[in-house]
Amino acid sequence: MAGMCWKRIARVARRSIAGALLVGAASAAAAAPRGASEVESWLTTPDGTARLSERPRIVLQPGSPAGAIRVDRTRRYQEMVGFGAAISDASAYLIQNKLAPAKRDALLRDLFGRDGGVGFSFTRLTIGGSDFSRTHQSYDDRPAGESDPALRHFSVRIAEQEVLPVARAARAINTSLKIMATPWSPPGWMKTSGSMIKGTLRDEYRAAFATYLRRTVQDFGARGVPIDYLSIQNEPDFEPDDYPGMRLSAAQRAAIIGHYVGPEFARAGLATRILEWDHNWDKPEQPLAVLADPEAARFVSGVAWHCYGGDVSAQSKVRDLHPDKDVFFTECSGGEWSPGWTEAWPWMMRNLIIGTTRNWARGVLLWNLALDENFGPHLGGCGNCRGVVTIDSKTGAVTRNPEYYALGHLSRFVPRGARRIESTSPDPDLLTVAFEDEGALVLLAFNAGKKALAFAVASDGRHFRTRLAPNAAATFRWPAAR
Repeated sequence: MAGMCWKRIARVARRSIAGALLVGAASAAAAAPRGASEVESWLTTPDGTARLSERPRIVLQPGSPAGAIRVDRTRRYQEMVGFGAAISDASAYLIQNKLAPAKRDALLRDLFGRDGGVGFSFTRLTIGGSDFSRTHQSYDDRPAGESDPALRHFSVRIAEQEVLPVARAARAINTSLKIMATPWSPPGWMKTSGSMIKGTLRDEYRAAFATYLRRTVQDFGARGVPIDYLSIQNEPDFEPDDYPGMRLSAAQRAAIIGHYVGPEFARAGLATRILEWDHNWDKPEQPLAVLADPEAARFVSGVAWHCYGGDVSAQSKVRDLHPDKDVFFTECSGGEWSPGWTEAWPWMMRNLIIGTTRNWARGVLLWNLALDENFGPHLGGCGNCRGVVTIDSKTGAVTRNPEYYALGHLSRFVPRGARRIESTSPDPDLLTVAFEDEGALVLLAFNAGKKALAFAVASDGRHFRTRLAPNAAATFRWPAAR
């Protein structure tokens, strides 16, 4: 009983502290009159007093104060596909095998549900094995010295064990879920290394590789997992030493897309859109070289980016030169090299959540949806990566990590089809991004500075006032003026 009282006292104290961090004194004290327009708000603070916590509503007031954040819905940018993380082999294994059915359903509803969950509407699947698989298998492995250019032995049965069931369950919860698929390596017999590890694609197997990808998309679709987007190679400028990978130059990718994969998908009538690059911000010249090839460019829908090198502004540099091509952000992992709340949280908010969307990303994906307490299971590669959630492999307990809350500040409030709109901040430490969806305006604000900031937000001749503690983030939602 004493424990129950202590928890209740602590909960009240946390609410009081969080309210003081978010809402200015005048706004907090004002009771909203019945029928008045109000601003809903949700807060996360790195000190743990609030974690995507709903706060008291704020009354909208007439006027547009000088120095306010301006939200302008007349200036419209990209339409959003969504936010989420990859259902890697490791994630699917844990969700399928380490959670009781009721806990599994509850977690998936929390991750993908829009009714009380964070509403992930975008995910990524691996085609065959990756570093976050328990085995390094493709969909057409052959004994050493054998090949199978006709793909007589092709089968997606290893994906059907765990990945496809989890993806189907997620789609059943969120019918708007969009899915991307990416190979870390084709079968070893297609490559110069003879292995899924290292090497490049042999020229004589380019047609077989295109068929391999086409059959993967078709077989996934036939099993209730339609593939909306595909990249032909994960991180094509990198050859890992101990897990599947393959180096493909820009010239190789252009030829493979323009003469093999693109035509193969077109002949099959597939609606799957091809994304180029799927690698870091530090080499924009690579996707630009592929897009300069007219045969490849006509089959490329957009460019996908990772976070492990360079600056997020590379997304806009390429998009400015090719405004007809979409922008997607498709991988970044948190890990123990960057403590979650003191370092990873502010970096993610600045670069991945606000930075990617302000630089035209229609979709934002982190890497593993779930990992265990030992940062796995994995085979090679990263030994201390952090999942969006951690599933204890012994108890089934679920821990929501900073990555969960960072994504949730937009995924819960910005569904597929919402459109980014203009938001301008007078303070360089006050970072923002804004969206409009079905008559509602959504603003995410993050205080990247070292001092608490009081500020106003103005739109359509109305405004509200609030404040944020250092490294705190808040999402605000209110009805647009008619």
